Amino acid sequence: MTVKPIRSVTIVGGGTAGWMTAAAMSKIFADHDLKIALIESEQIGTVGVGEATIPQILLFNRMLGIDENAFIKATQATFKLGIEFEGWRRQGHSYLHPFGSYGSDMDGVMFHHFWLNARQRGYEVELPEFCLQVLAAREGRFLRPVPNAKNSPLGHIAYAFQFDAGLYAKYLRDYAEARGVERIEGRVEHTSLHPENGHLASVSLQDGREYSADFFIDCSGFRGLLIEQALETGYEDWSDWLPCNRALAVPSERVRAPDPFTRSTARPAGWQWHIPLQHRTGNGHVYCSDHMRDDEAAAILLDNLEGRALRDPIQLRFVTGHRRKFWNRNVLAIGLAAGFMEPLESTSIHLIQSGIARLMTLFPDRSFNPADIEEYNRLTLQEYEYVRDFLVLHYRQTERDDSEFWRRCRNLPMTDHLARKLELYRTNGRVYREKDELFNETSWLAVMDGQGVVPEGHHPLVASLGEMEVDARLEQILSVIRASADHMPRHEEFIAQHCAAEPDLLSENV
Repeated sequence: MTVKPIRSVTIVGGGTAGWMTAAAMSKIFADHDLKIALIESEQIGTVGVGEATIPQILLFNRMLGIDENAFIKATQATFKLGIEFEGWRRQGHSYLHPFGSYGSDMDGVMFHHFWLNARQRGYEVELPEFCLQVLAAREGRFLRPVPNAKNSPLGHIAYAFQFDAGLYAKYLRDYAEARGVERIEGRVEHTSLHPENGHLASVSLQDGREYSADFFIDCSGFRGLLIEQALETGYEDWSDWLPCNRALAVPSERVRAPDPFTRSTARPAGWQWHIPLQHRTGNGHVYCSDHMRDDEAAAILLDNLEGRALRDPIQLRFVTGHRRKFWNRNVLAIGLAAGFMEPLESTSIHLIQSGIARLMTLFPDRSFNPADIEEYNRLTLQEYEYVRDFLVLHYRQTERDDSEFWRRCRNLPMTDHLARKLELYRTNGRVYREKDELFNETSWLAVMDGQGVVPEGHHPLVASLGEMEVDARLEQILSVIRASADHMPRHEEFIAQHCAAEPDLLSENV
């Protein structure tokens, strides 16, 4: 079979999705004869709700060869050790979903089973005390992993970033353009399809300029200019599982040292995010319009800012779900054009990243093999479903019944996948990570424990150690983690020493 290489790729839409895609392709195809162009209009604002990330972003930046300190300075970033959830289990209760693991596994059995054994015997130390990231986050500490400390918790510090999404897009634009990506200023007005196969042939701008390509990538956001408006792909609505459908976003003044974690605070009809950066704080209120008016939501957001709002809130309307096909014919959707999952667990930028990685693995030639397209769609749908189920866990496993919204959440439908996860944990504390599942055992354990799911038993092999031995090991682990946290500097001190940004940069994005 003759291979017909793709000669040209046109990305429609900039922002984080567009410029992440352009940057990755400019790096990976640096030695190939591939023309890459990106069309965006300065008249169209970008949606920047994805300022918080998860540790996989480090892999993307390293693939590009980005210097981490330079990237942090350019994007006004801070470090992130996890996400704190306030009021999700019940009002007045909080817990932290950390990026690091709990304790240390023993004799091939996950650590938390030993803690469960002691807990059932009256042990009073809570599970989060056995996680270095939890202690460090609470005390405002941060340190990168210490080289040659593999036997210490300090050698395994998982972290991510909290950054200005607008500045990140600008940083990647500079990166991509330096590697040959052509940026075209303009707004797409019309699209044309091939009469023979229905593939997208070209896009036309408002001023009449027309651009054709072998392959198009739709990064146009909720509008889905190519995947939906041109190809009429269709959309799967997941509102029955995740009913929030509005968000208000606003930046505020920084009034104190930034925390090394993101905060999600439950509100009467949704939740509020708090993302501290070097130059400002990102804030937003995600809510369900079935249970709250827009003016009420705005008042709650503005009344709960730590500093002065830097502009009026902008409103976003969305339907949680995804396109029926993420890749349709010669158009592939990335970012919000592909689907929307509320940013409760900071998955927005990761879904862009994983979509790009999956595309590179299954990159087509001009025959657009249906098997490649089908596999991309299957794997992407699976990832979205796994993320959806993890988000539903936060809402459904709540003790709150103080509003109509939370009473509704307690009765959200469960998928078979989520039901299996809960049943395994409730019986004997077992947590399994399915193949290719984004969230690992620590993540599921953190949220199930934080939301008050209590196992009836634990792994039977715990009984191979005597109770005194279990208790002694727990105390030793606790001591090591406490000493490791004490060794870490303050978050703001670490930034000041290694990667402080210029103080006068302020992005218009939220």
